[in-house]
Amino acid sequence: MKVIIVGGGIGGLTAALMLHSRGIETTVYEQAAEIRELGVGINALPQAINELAYIGLLDELDRVAIRTNKLYYLNHLGQEVWVEQRGMAAGHPVPQLSIHRGRLQNVLLQAALSRLPAGSILTDHKLVAFAQAEASVTAKFARTDGTIVESHGDVLIGADGIHSFVRSQLVPNEGPPVWTGLMNWRGALDWPVFLDGRSMIVAGGLESKIVAYPIAPGETPDTRLTNWGVISRAGAPGLPPPRRENWSRAGSWDDLWPRINHFQVKEADLIGLIRNSPSILEWPLCDRDPLERWSFGNVTLLGDAAHPMYPVGSNGASQAILDARALADCLASARSPVEALQAYDAMRRPPTSEIVLNNRLGGPEGVIDAVEALAPNGFSDVDAVLPRAKREAIVRSRAGAAAVRDRANEVQQPTTAS
Repeated sequence: MKVIIVGGGIGGLTAALMLHSRGIETTVYEQAAEIRELGVGINALPQAINELAYIGLLDELDRVAIRTNKLYYLNHLGQEVWVEQRGMAAGHPVPQLSIHRGRLQNVLLQAALSRLPAGSILTDHKLVAFAQAEASVTAKFARTDGTIVESHGDVLIGADGIHSFVRSQLVPNEGPPVWTGLMNWRGALDWPVFLDGRSMIVAGGLESKIVAYPIAPGETPDTRLTNWGVISRAGAPGLPPPRRENWSRAGSWDDLWPRINHFQVKEADLIGLIRNSPSILEWPLCDRDPLERWSFGNVTLLGDAAHPMYPVGSNGASQAILDARALADCLASARSPVEALQAYDAMRRPPTSEIVLNNRLGGPEGVIDAVEALAPNGFSDVDAVLPRAKREAIVRSRAGAAAVRDRANEVQQPTTAS
């Protein structure tokens, strides 16, 4: 079997490694001229890290990430709404990791380059067409020098992001991503340790929120490379999203300050963290409505191409990794590629569709919205505002990520497959 993967992001590279570990020939085609360390911080949940540990990547990830210990949900006044332990502190066999997106992608890339045969990761290949025959797929890629490269395989996986070309061909009348008027500002810088140096803060509800957490060791023992994000309303629901070329543009402190000057968080100087950032990026908070199917014959979708979602609950990259594991298992065990893709679709589409819809309500972080709606000016006793059992029900019901198969009692078996 030969698999064509369109997209060299986290989902595409993880899928390549998972497929290779099962003896399935795989080639990754990436549109960019090179795969670079782009983006800012993300969190990968234990369910996803378990899969990466199983293919021998935990040590490399640990070198460039922070093992997340606690998660604090606060209102905009810094009052505690919910606190919980994360990762191994919460009893998982592997950690939750806070990590720079580009560094996670680079760990995956270096593993793929060392394990897969030479020529399995191709850059400067933009998918421009694909066609299915009875039991195969032919894909055509354009290079910047004008040449067209043709590739033949048994399966084509669209792991090409929220603006997926593969998805646009499978669902041609879908239209642009859905925007509710919320914008996302992000940045990262070396910053003094707050709390225990391994914890996350989420302050404020979905309409006005600051998130901060360390994503790597700092330049000194007393600092960490610290990621921050701000979500705030910038337009009315129902408007079309900004033009695609404006999706990752430079933001400004002058625009951000009026949106965050009401926050008071004593655990960390969040305002100073943002104000001192050397650069600010902004883009619209978009997703897409869940599809009724991802798999069409020998072609399917994975990661943001399949289920783009709001960045709440640490589910984005985690779900792409879980997709990759499930898809590799299905392709390795099914009688035919079509049967495998149907099984993968049935396994992964329903839970990720639920997460997309829950994230529109704030995901597990929606517990902050619930408390702020009842006590917009703060509280002296959060249990009097919303009892603990009700707060826990919100957090647990919208948590989202679940392992493809429970590995809690399995021994990790790092692979050195080549």
